[in-house]
Amino acid sequence: MTVETHISTLQRRHDELDAAIEAAARDHGVDDLEIQAMKKEKLHLKDEIARLQATVE
Repeated sequence: MTVETHISTLQRRHDELDAAIEAAARDHGVDDLEIQAMKKEKLHLKDEIARLQATVE
C-alpha cells in the first residue's frame, strides 16, 4: 500500500466518523461518552493523516 493510498483510506474513515458523529448527535439515545470516543478517534485519524502528508511533501 502506498502512502497516498493509506492517506486516502484514513481520510475515508475520518469522513465516515464525521457522518456517524453527526448522526449520533441527532439521536438523543446515544451516550455522550460514545460520541466523545468517536471524536477522539476522528482527531487521531486527522493527526495521522497530517503526519503522513508531511512525509509525502
